[in-house]
Amino acid sequence: MEKYYTLNEVAMMTGLTTRTLRNYLKMNVLKGEKLDGVWKFTEEEFAEFIQNPYVKPSLQAKNKAIVFDFLAQNEKRINEICTVIDVCVDSHEAEEISSFFCEEINKRNEGNINFSFEKNGSYVRVILRGYEDAVMEILNAYYN
Repeated sequence: MEKYYTLNEVAMMTGLTTRTLRNYLKMNVLKGEKLDGVWKFTEEEFAEFIQNPYVKPSLQAKNKAIVFDFLAQNEKRINEICTVIDVCVDSHEAEEISSFFCEEINKRNEGNINFSFEKNGSYVRVILRGYEDAVMEILNAYYN
């Protein structure tokens, strides 16, 4: 059975708002299908979208902004973690990794986690930023 991403999962992985993604749908830059009133995107449709020359620069800027904003913040009121994970994988493993992180973040219903997923040829880059306990739980689940 083919894995589908929802509009919210694509928004979470790209850092783009659902409104921006709907605009990309209208412009036919993002392709998917509506099943039972919910937008669904295959791994191939998602990969094509994030590699689109019109979209890729803004996604890369958003990914860098997660890390830059973390480093630039001079005052903290709570412990935070920002981590970058690069994993050498094939396409199937990339799909499993993106699904894992989406499910873990959704399971915890953490609104304070910034998440970025980017496939670059033979590896994927995952960026997580958020409260220390939430990020550590997700990392522990990933590595166990």
